[in-house]
Amino acid sequence: MRLVFFGSGEFAVPILTGLADHVMLVVTQPDRPSGRRMVPAPTPVGRCAQELGLPVEKPERCRAPEFVERVRRMAPDALVVASYGQILSEELLGVAAYGGINFHGSVLPYWRGAAPIQWSIRERSHAGVTLMQMDRGMDTGDIIATREHPFSGVWDLPTYGELEATLAAWSAELAREWMPRIADGDYPRTPQDPRLATYAPKLKPEDLVVGFDHPAERVYAWVQAAHPRPGLWLRTRYGKWKLWRVAPGPEGGRPGEVLEVAKRLAIGFGGRSLLVEEVQLEGKNRVTGAELARGLRLQPGADLLP
Repeated sequence: MRLVFFGSGEFAVPILTGLADHVMLVVTQPDRPSGRRMVPAPTPVGRCAQELGLPVEKPERCRAPEFVERVRRMAPDALVVASYGQILSEELLGVAAYGGINFHGSVLPYWRGAAPIQWSIRERSHAGVTLMQMDRGMDTGDIIATREHPFSGVWDLPTYGELEATLAAWSAELAREWMPRIADGDYPRTPQDPRLATYAPKLKPEDLVVGFDHPAERVYAWVQAAHPRPGLWLRTRYGKWKLWRVAPGPEGGRPGEVLEVAKRLAIGFGGRSLLVEEVQLEGKNRVTGAELARGLRLQPGADLLP
């Protein structure tokens, strides 16, 4: 196989590792400022490619004619795309014998877009990975293979980080199984039903703030979908708290009411309470809910509504 790999995020690393012996070139996003000192740092895929000894390019625009021509001269069998961060042009897709093959973190046509894993957790639906043939649309190409990740219950959801790692490992398995067939042109292609499509845009700041009036089950799902990044904020009379871990608490309690503080912090939300297991005030370190309650001297019956 002769492959050119396009990827940037952690999701793509196991796929690249599994295909490394067949990759002629790795294409990733340019280094961006990172950390407190804002020092330019490579993407996870960039670091992985360096460790594997693979050639790497970091174009600002993969659509640039000179870059497209560079890839064309390599005559790849396919372009493998996973968590890359730029849209490949039709001209670029056309330089490979079998075009672009994308690993997408949902069961298409559900959750097309930039944040499929997070939205599948937020809405408790259609989590999984799809291997697809790329076309000019946003995640609209024909499906080659899928693997679905069912959720077992309302209060048993993986975090974004956990589900991303699982789906990345599954994608690596799919890559080893299907890419040899794709390079030979021996693979199925099933058109998507556009009537079933749902969309997963990048989460905006307003998607990452909740109040006590939100249903407890939804707050839990949103916390899981935002962990370990970027985190979910809760509006309170003590400012915004970043919720890192929550769990179902006792039934009852009005929204914003403190129910327990001794060994654990239980607070009322819509429909029932939640146990705040790990939390962070703006500008502070993470602490347990019980530690926060002691620090703020909270008492049962206190009202946290802003």
